Amino acid sequence: MKTLVKNGHIVTATDDYHADVLIVDGVIEHIGRHLTVEADRVIDAQGLLVLPGGIDAHTHFDMPFGGTMSSDDFLTGTRAAAFGGTTTVVDFAIQQRGHSVQEAFENWQAKAEGKATIDYGFHMILSEATPDILRDMQTMVDQGVTSFKMFTAYPGVFMVDDGGIFRALQRAGEIGGLIAMHAENGSVIDVLVEQALSRGETAPKYHALTRPPEAEAEATHRAIVLAKLAESPLYIVHLSAYHALEEVTDARDQGQLVFAETCPQYLFLSYDNYEEPGFDGAKYVMSPPLRPKEHQERLWQGLRTDDLQVVSTDHCPFCMKDQKILGQDNFAKIPNGAPGVETRMSLIYDGGVATHRISLNRFVEITATTPAKLFGMFPKKGTIAVGSDADLVLFDPEGLTTWSVNTAHMRVDYNPYEGRQTAGAIRMVLSRGEVVVDGPTFLGREGRGQFLKRHTFSNP
Repeated sequence: MKTLVKNGHIVTATDDYHADVLIVDGVIEHIGRHLTVEADRVIDAQGLLVLPGGIDAHTHFDMPFGGTMSSDDFLTGTRAAAFGGTTTVVDFAIQQRGHSVQEAFENWQAKAEGKATIDYGFHMILSEATPDILRDMQTMVDQGVTSFKMFTAYPGVFMVDDGGIFRALQRAGEIGGLIAMHAENGSVIDVLVEQALSRGETAPKYHALTRPPEAEAEATHRAIVLAKLAESPLYIVHLSAYHALEEVTDARDQGQLVFAETCPQYLFLSYDNYEEPGFDGAKYVMSPPLRPKEHQERLWQGLRTDDLQVVSTDHCPFCMKDQKILGQDNFAKIPNGAPGVETRMSLIYDGGVATHRISLNRFVEITATTPAKLFGMFPKKGTIAVGSDADLVLFDPEGLTTWSVNTAHMRVDYNPYEGRQTAGAIRMVLSRGEVVVDGPTFLGREGRGQFLKRHTFSNP
């Protein structure tokens, strides 16, 4: 199968030029001006940006939480991702206490196989650091799961003590793995939650007020110190507060291999959303929580100066009517998470490129190229180059997109950005050379997504 994408304005993390792209059997075979070849399909990209498909390195499809499940599975979640210009996701398999990482891997493979419409990989959540778990981290790396998530939060569920985290960091450093850290001081947060509930403070806003930015900064600092002692790289997930960003920046300035992602919700939403009438603040209950608005520009600055390297989503949607409502009388019982896999690329283009906060090249870097490099997918993913997978987004910079729960494709009954209009519009999306989105039409097939066996960590 040959596809020729003609007349496009190609932008990668480092390049910006006009050319045609010849795709053969899902892989980019040739890039050049005015290519004259026979092709099964010719796509005219005149006036459009041709961008690498987005990579969302932080999703939670079909994930159990608090007696319910995230409302998007691998079918609906990856379809929504494709509509939003994302062609690769890295989801989180969960090793439950007392169970093996292999069992978790097989469980998540069963969730994804036959459903995913775009390519996918897994991080492995480690809920404990027993000798068996540490040993079997190598078996995960051998199978292409080369990153491991750990928590300083959620005592009794996911939280691992400092000694266990240190051992896992050492092990990751030995085998080429990368530890991704959810950094909040869970023990202190649990005390603050208990005290708030004892005072009768049950509304959604108290979720944010009991998870202060200082608790994120302290845990971020602690994780960085442990990683330094272990001589291991470290990746901080969903960084929300400038206090935590300062810890990452200081470590990077000293030459430590510390990387961090933020998410669109921390760039565009704020604590003010928790003050919406009634129970509507529950829409924004996530961990870490939304911060006051003054954090937003500091995070944008971090993206601009490469103190933050990635924008992912932490996509973990729960419907208001039958899931978020579980915490109507107790904010601590509200399922944590919000939708975002479809809106990420448009929001970052609108708030970053269209407002001149970041360049187009930097946009590609933080939404595709750097996650591909950090998580062992480059150059197969994350760029437009000969030999790379033909994951392409044809983006109209002159278009407009209006976001609504009624027009988005995420399986959830609200949109955090309801009514927001963003600059630009996604016109077409190709995954391995196959058109999966054409305007408003989804052409992808259930189960066509492939598992990505990822490489070990290398400093990007």
